[in-house]
Amino acid sequence: MKQTLAVFVLCSIAIPAFAEEPVIENATARQSGGGRTVSVTLSHPDTGWDHYADGWRVLDMAGKELGLRVLAHPHEHEQPFTRSLNGVQIPDRTTQVQIQARCLVDGWSQDTYVLTLP
Repeated sequence: MKQTLAVFVLCSIAIPAFAEEPVIENATARQSGGGRTVSVTLSHPDTGWDHYADGWRVLDMAGKELGLRVLAHPHEHEQPFTRSLNGVQIPDRTTQVQIQARCLVDGWSQDTYVLTLP
């Protein structure tokens, strides 16, 4: 009886579930006025208002933030999805930038997407 109870208790302990990080499927940048418009397609298993991909940012190759796109709501039924950010100021002669996605629960992804600029 004690062994059965111990196994039940161990099996019923809540173990935190680690969700998948947002994945950047594609990104583009085009000249637009005095800056660039960066468009990012990402996917994430959004489950609703409590857990969704809530942003992405453009970083130079040294990690300095050049622009931030906040995603204001979940995209449970629209995966993958694309959103753009206008007016990103990327220094002249820059050939690559990084894109990093963020999840409301898990924070910034470890991986970045390297975008070679046209």
